[in-house]
Amino acid sequence: MSWNTLDDMELAGKRVLTRVDINVPVEGSVVSDTTRIDRIVPTVTDILARGGKPMLIAHFGRPKGKVVLDMSLRVVLPALEEALGRKVTLIETLEGAENLTDEARAADVLLLENIRFHPGEEANDPAFAQRLAGLGDIYCNDAFSAAHRAHASTEGLAHHMPACAGRLMQAELEALEAALGTPKRPVVAVVGGAKVSTKLDLLGNLVDQVNHLVIGGGMANTFLAAQGLNVGKSLCEHDMTDTAREIMTKAGAAGCEIILPGDVVVAAEFKAGADHKVLPAHACPEDKMILDAGPATVARIEAVLDKANTLIWNGPLGAFEIDPFDDATNAAAAHAARLSREGKLTSVAGGGDTVAALNQAGAADDFTYISTAGGAFLEWMEGKPLPGVAALSANA
Repeated sequence: MSWNTLDDMELAGKRVLTRVDINVPVEGSVVSDTTRIDRIVPTVTDILARGGKPMLIAHFGRPKGKVVLDMSLRVVLPALEEALGRKVTLIETLEGAENLTDEARAADVLLLENIRFHPGEEANDPAFAQRLAGLGDIYCNDAFSAAHRAHASTEGLAHHMPACAGRLMQAELEALEAALGTPKRPVVAVVGGAKVSTKLDLLGNLVDQVNHLVIGGGMANTFLAAQGLNVGKSLCEHDMTDTAREIMTKAGAAGCEIILPGDVVVAAEFKAGADHKVLPAHACPEDKMILDAGPATVARIEAVLDKANTLIWNGPLGAFEIDPFDDATNAAAAHAARLSREGKLTSVAGGGDTVAALNQAGAADDFTYISTAGGAFLEWMEGKPLPGVAALSANA
């Protein structure tokens, strides 16, 4: 992989069109989680420190090419200004951006109104991208989380002007390159979640890339059933057992060890504090459901991690939302966090419930890198090209 970073660009006196992802959750009229806003601060600060003038381009919600007042970026302004410690001026129209007022020219940071108000954005209309390009001198993409979308502001702009990755995009790409591009082996992947059917591409790609593949959550039940084990009332895609067997066969041919639960935590109902017991994976009663991996399975995972150099984590090992079915996720995550903290393991995690599970386990801060990119992170793990990244590479 090759792309320009901010370090490769001369920013002094330049207008820098900076694509960011500040599509944050809002309760009432207040941003309830500023994580995505906080993560763009290094890029914006760097541009300003080097004499550049950032114009932030972002989306909010899914207005589908129409102006929807409830999806205005005005709602994020207070949180954005607090994070940056600077005044941010909202530019409400493209015409306004093309004809800046004296006040806007004097502002430190400009924010263009929701780019998805324009039909040309999601259509990746070349004429629209060219018009956007006229607003600046340099394009900086700092929105890896939108890099799997071929939109005008995520892909098209890179074809019309000098382009680079922002600090968040750079960190994300470097972390993923370390995890899947040129990783230090052995490589372990932990993949959890409810359904095999939603992660076929992911599993199919990983068995060719990693040395050990730990499968947890509801999807592990499908693999257990594929081995002829009774899984009782557990969440299980019985129609996917042939596919699970194909994945296991492919893994065997690739030299990838698949690790499934050898012991499980079962209960009659899915509720907090439900009566439960640990049983061998082959001994799940007809009237019980598997809700977590057991302690022997966790010990096996920890032993594999002890010998690993790289870890990719996507999804919980059990029903982590409810005690006591979060034990396996918490214990394995804490072990991975300790190894990472001690410099013995490069750990990269992201997608779906992963961040919530690792935060709950108190492990997230010690992982080498936690991605909040969601769909883009998963598509990268699936081996799919990301249009936003490909455009930066082509530009470089």
